[in-house]
Amino acid sequence: MSIPEEVLSRLRRFPDVEAPNLFAVDGADRLILDEAGPALLDAADGTVAVIGDRYGALTLGAAAGFDVTGIRVHQDPITGELALSHNASRVGLREVYRSCGLGVDLLAGARVVLVQLPRSLSALAEIAEAVARYADPEVVIYAGGRDKHIAPAMNEVLARSFGDVHATRGRQKSRVLVARGRLDPPAEPTYPLREHLGELDMEVVAHGAAFAGTKLDIGTRFLLDYLPRMNPGARSAVDLGCGTGILAVALARSRADLRVVATDQSAAAVASTAATAQANGVGDRVIALRDDVMSTLADATADLIVCNPPFHVGAAVHTGAALSMFRAAGRVLREGGELWTVYNSHLGYRGALRASVGPTELIGRNPKFTVARSVKGS
Repeated sequence: MSIPEEVLSRLRRFPDVEAPNLFAVDGADRLILDEAGPALLDAADGTVAVIGDRYGALTLGAAAGFDVTGIRVHQDPITGELALSHNASRVGLREVYRSCGLGVDLLAGARVVLVQLPRSLSALAEIAEAVARYADPEVVIYAGGRDKHIAPAMNEVLARSFGDVHATRGRQKSRVLVARGRLDPPAEPTYPLREHLGELDMEVVAHGAAFAGTKLDIGTRFLLDYLPRMNPGARSAVDLGCGTGILAVALARSRADLRVVATDQSAAAVASTAATAQANGVGDRVIALRDDVMSTLADATADLIVCNPPFHVGAAVHTGAALSMFRAAGRVLREGGELWTVYNSHLGYRGALRASVGPTELIGRNPKFTVARSVKGS
């Protein structure tokens, strides 16, 4: 059996950003399937797990090309889960997999684990430790990515949890790291991490894949300077793209009557935010929600939205994610509600904010960032 190109060619990124320079399948997906092929052919039902499958190429490729069944899948972004679901329906493979969190449900009894390497070493460390903790002792990991995103430190991270780690020969500017020989994991899981940020007097909790980890992102730091000026009459707020929840917690602590929804597409971010809110005594007023750009929030329900949008989609520099966030903010804000955004100044988002939300004023600027205030319908 071999890689099913007739299946892979039909996969799309939807509902994630789609553009001519963004692809649903790449050389790393194909190389992972090739390198893992013999193990996949021998895999018993329910012994294959897939982590980080962006749009379904690994899951559906393993099912269609190697007759694998009972695949368990963990995807941090909800857009990945939705894309896999849409693609599985498109190619008639809805029943071959189920989605799981990064834990025992995903990995118990797993002997073959396919991984699209994350950009973050912390995310990889949490994955490797989870596999070592919960999978079969004979488990083998096939973790692949594009050469330009694979660092020697990734081998070192895997070697903390596995005794034998080596790289395959490259192909199409991609490579696979193979890890076997499971080592005993720490008595207690390393993740999530926890750190006290003295400048905010805040406990921050972060899973491996959460943006910025336990640190304070410099854009968020700049936006926090304007917290006292944000819609003083607000009773409902949204932290859009919440990361570890620093903005959401800061809002909730500053205003006792404010209810905050902290939303992100990342499972790691949402879990981190919930833990950060609990650690700072505002867990009752900060609701952590995994969602695709506020799609489950009703129209005209928020008085205030704060946003530090990404300037990339995956590894590609692209403004599509930010523009989607601005459009969603325009829908969810009430009349007179405010969107406060911090962004890299060279991106020049003022026109897009004005078109998506309403009149937009540039409130602050430093050598790198701009803070803008947009008002809905005024």
